[in-house]
Amino acid sequence: MLGVATELDRSRLEAWLRLAASRLHEQRDALVALDQAIGDGDHGINMDRGFAAIVTKLDALDAAGPRDADPAALLRLAGKTLVSTVGGASGPLYGTGFLKLAASVSGRTTVDGAAIVAALDAATNGIAAIGRSKQGEKTMLRRRDQRSRPERMCLRFSQPPGTPRRKAPRRPSRSSQQKAVRLISVNEASGTRTPARPQPP
Repeated sequence: MLGVATELDRSRLEAWLRLAASRLHEQRDALVALDQAIGDGDHGINMDRGFAAIVTKLDALDAAGPRDADPAALLRLAGKTLVSTVGGASGPLYGTGFLKLAASVSGRTTVDGAAIVAALDAATNGIAAIGRSKQGEKTMLRRRDQRSRPERMCLRFSQPPGTPRRKAPRRPSRSSQQKAVRLISVNEASGTRTPARPQPP
């Protein structure tokens, strides 16, 4: 688990890339099955191969000794690797996303929550441009169109460790309100229940 941090630096980004590679490898067959329903069934194989290549390059960097502290360098490495190793449309699309992320955070040794939101927007726009997709279409960007999701993620990411998650108060449902009315209508003296009419909302 990467836990909660106030900033993203190179070491944390490297840990995330390695974790992503591990998860993609674990879910390779599931991704293949999903892709078989609408495509040629190679998405899991391609993404597993691409991120395995990223890990191989990360291992080579570790063996080489001291590295540049700029997180953008790792994002560029990931983007170029995906473009060159992942087949079909996924390589250029995901690769472009990483390259746009890199360009957005270039020159920073650490990246805060606001910069991550800006980088995600840059990656989204880059992917949309190369894929010629529009908001609302059923593409890989459909989830990202829900703007509040990455903002909530980055807000959580930028809070100090141990900060409890805030939950919005739930509005009582109509059924629960009706149950409350029925309970009030119980004749406690006789132990019998008097039918109560549901109250209008």
